[in-house]
Amino acid sequence: MNNRLAQLRRLFTGKEIDAIFITQAENRRYLSGFHGTAGFLFITGKRAVLATDFRYTEQAAKEARDFEILRISGDIAGWFPGLVSDPGIKRLGFETADVSFSFHHQLFDALKNKEIAVELVPVNSLVESLRAVKEPGEIEYIRQASAITDEAFESMERKIKVGMTEKQVAWELEKTMRENGSQALPFEIIVGSGPNAALPHAKPAERVIKQEEPIVIDMGARHAGYASDLTRTICAGQPDKKFKTVYSTVLEAQAAAISAVTTGMTGHQADSIAREIIEKAGYGSAFGHSLGHGVGLAEHELPRLGPSSTDTLTDGMVFTIEPGIYLPGWGGVRIEDTVVMEGGKLKPLTRARKLSL
Repeated sequence: MNNRLAQLRRLFTGKEIDAIFITQAENRRYLSGFHGTAGFLFITGKRAVLATDFRYTEQAAKEARDFEILRISGDIAGWFPGLVSDPGIKRLGFETADVSFSFHHQLFDALKNKEIAVELVPVNSLVESLRAVKEPGEIEYIRQASAITDEAFESMERKIKVGMTEKQVAWELEKTMRENGSQALPFEIIVGSGPNAALPHAKPAERVIKQEEPIVIDMGARHAGYASDLTRTICAGQPDKKFKTVYSTVLEAQAAAISAVTTGMTGHQADSIAREIIEKAGYGSAFGHSLGHGVGLAEHELPRLGPSSTDTLTDGMVFTIEPGIYLPGWGGVRIEDTVVMEGGKLKPLTRARKLSL
């Protein structure tokens, strides 16, 4: 944690801030080690304070050993001004992506009413940029979450049959992952069969799986707080010509991206590798989402791999490669793996089998 704090403090100069007020949950955990669901971090060049209420102070003292623990209660106006009243703090950063207009108003009024001359400075993705490059221990946690996901999918793939509902498949997957050691799942499992597979974020329904139709399954486990993300598309029964064509196109696009993406590329350049293959096959308009996203403490984080992404990919980053084709009325195909950039190349962390057509 000390190393993470040091990295963050080095960014203060570029943002022209003297301290930062952390409100975002994953950022709080990343910087402090505190697993509780309520609290704030106040970090200056010398101090690191974790402010939380009576429910979590004992837990915080055990988990956030590099932080001062401040027990807070009541309205923020009662404790926030005292926290930031250090005469050396003139410009205080706050997380724009997490702080609502209403909460910002409360912070502003709390300082104004106490006549504390601290300017609130909006900062964006400061801690998230640090989280984008994973430490070896973080990668190992994601690797273990990926193994749980792989095992659950391969176990369930053999059991899926015509007549099951999407909800039944989703429940069996969740049950298996939890029994195999997953913490609370990072996101709701997606199971879309037949026409529902054309919905990239389909919610499992009571729809009964039918013969010779695509089934998109998007799932992830969580280990030690870190997520995995895996999508496979299968077919109940023998796949027809259309399924084979669409599936082969998506698989080719994914394989090309995993093989060609390297350090120094932007998210846009990575996305274009897979997108060009899908476009040449005549399905360009059916690939409506980005190629991938970072995975870590959150199931979606930096870097972003998409048509407008300027994020630069570097060693230590963990993200997904997930091209897809979605055809309304028929269904869709998505194939997704969580990968890590090591030595300039992508290495899959999820390894569940794919179809051989």
